[in-house]
Amino acid sequence: MGRLFVVSLEGKFYSCKHCKTHIALYDDIVSKSFYCRHGKAYLFSKVVNVTVGEKEDRMMRTGMHTVVDIFCVGCGSIVGWKYETAHEKAEKYKEGKSVLECFKVLGPDGSRSAAIESDASLLKCLANLLLPEKR
Repeated sequence: MGRLFVVSLEGKFYSCKHCKTHIALYDDIVSKSFYCRHGKAYLFSKVVNVTVGEKEDRMMRTGMHTVVDIFCVGCGSIVGWKYETAHEKAEKYKEGKSVLECFKVLGPDGSRSAAIESDASLLKCLANLLLPEKR
């Protein structure tokens, strides 16, 4: 294996929760309206310091997509996925963009704020399901 080249980001950035390797800039968030098995996820226009897995077709909430998992170069942890191909015309904007799972990254301030925000929104959804508002 060769020498590892790691990009250091400046400003507000997201990093791997395990090894703190920089992964994406806050300013590169395209959408915060994504979800994964672990809760909230964010769509980014650009990520750094990741490697990609094998291409595979996955049926997602919005249709069939060809994706690759993305892994932190620092520790090898999976941090999300990248859209290679969107098979639905309305989903083409996702192509080439990456999704980071909030549960697997640290927020821009170095805390688990992204994961905490994800946990909070998940708890809010569960509370609404289990304890519906009295009307």
